[in-house]
Amino acid sequence: MTKIEETKTEGLKRAFKIVVPQAELEAALSKRLEEIGKKAKIQGFRPGKAPLAIIRQHYAHQAQHEVIDQVINDSVHQTLTERKLRPAVQPKVDALEGGEEKDLSFTLEVEVLPEIKQADFAKMSFERQVADVAPKTIDEAVERIAKSMHQPEEVTEKRAAKMGDTVEIDFDGSVDGKSEPGMKAENHSLELGSHALIDTFEDQIVGMKVGDKKDIKVTFPDDYHAEHLSGKKAVFAVALKKLLAHKPVEVNEALATEIGFPSMDKLRERIADDIAANYAQISRLVLKRALMDKLADAHAFDLPESMVESEFDGIWEQVQKDKAEGHLSPEDAKKSDKALKDEYLKIAQRRVRLGLLLADVAEKNKIEVAPTEMRNAMIAEARRFPGQEKLVVDYYTKNPGAIERLRAPLLEDKVVDFVLALAKITEKKIDAEELIHLPEKMED
Repeated sequence: MTKIEETKTEGLKRAFKIVVPQAELEAALSKRLEEIGKKAKIQGFRPGKAPLAIIRQHYAHQAQHEVIDQVINDSVHQTLTERKLRPAVQPKVDALEGGEEKDLSFTLEVEVLPEIKQADFAKMSFERQVADVAPKTIDEAVERIAKSMHQPEEVTEKRAAKMGDTVEIDFDGSVDGKSEPGMKAENHSLELGSHALIDTFEDQIVGMKVGDKKDIKVTFPDDYHAEHLSGKKAVFAVALKKLLAHKPVEVNEALATEIGFPSMDKLRERIADDIAANYAQISRLVLKRALMDKLADAHAFDLPESMVESEFDGIWEQVQKDKAEGHLSPEDAKKSDKALKDEYLKIAQRRVRLGLLLADVAEKNKIEVAPTEMRNAMIAEARRFPGQEKLVVDYYTKNPGAIERLRAPLLEDKVVDFVLALAKITEKKIDAEELIHLPEKMED
């Protein structure tokens, strides 16, 4: 009989020494050889009729490896099942000895999932930030649609550029008197007020006329993607070559019909619905973050070190890549590697804690992602790649890891909905502009 001895219990880590008697191995080997013998084709014998001794001569080595692999798998399964252990990661088998003419022995190391005592979600309370869709916002959206229906036309009168105009400019920029790559262009089209260029660049073009030249002084933002330019002052020599403007478009029933709506009222209803849906999405995002913060604070349990290490390694790899490419935020760029590691280790721990908690809630409450939901998600993902839909579907169908990455956020959202349905939710009306900028204030 297989002997299983627990040699280590330390936090979530368990270790066992497992010994499988040679007699059991021999019995399993003989059984496997008999199975092989039923189909084996050996010269001088009809298929399946060769004596076991001959089969052993030809296939003993192959069968021995197969039997040992199977015995190890069975022993690991038996160990975990009998002790009701749930591995956090793939168990590790090591120190393999024997297996041919003596007992097979090996060690099994496994880190298990923690027992989680869930908080009483019904006692949690949250504030949902919501905003109404103002008529002015709808008006502005209609005007943008009207403006997009026609390309701007060149202004023939001799007037100054103003916000909303489109200008065609040449510019040549420098920092500390030296030209920098990407700071020079000819015939560049720019809509004033689009905030496509840094700082007050567009504001300083306002007032210029066709033919005017001007030195525009700006400062690169502290979080500029090119780190060597962050916070630097620059001068751009700008020449305004052409001025264009949109002709006023009448906002009337004809416009709605041109877009494909039966009336302006229906167009405005659709715009209001779309804006409301966007507000609702932002509101949920902010509420979900508040929920995650409260869940993380309300649950303290041991974390599997292997899971934390894996999560941290993924984060740190991205940090190192961003650092090499000059994409670190100004705040992170000022910190030492030790300070960054401490900070991102906490983030890794938070992610693992929340992941385990949400999985536990899903398991205990039988929350699952339905096949139809998975299929819809796969179709939605495939539509992101027109012309390659079949390749995308095949990729997810044939890759369990990929399909799990598709399932994970769906399951997370269902668990979030489950918890929020139990919690107490109050609504707070805020200004739409304030709601829109709330996600910017959220930290990872």
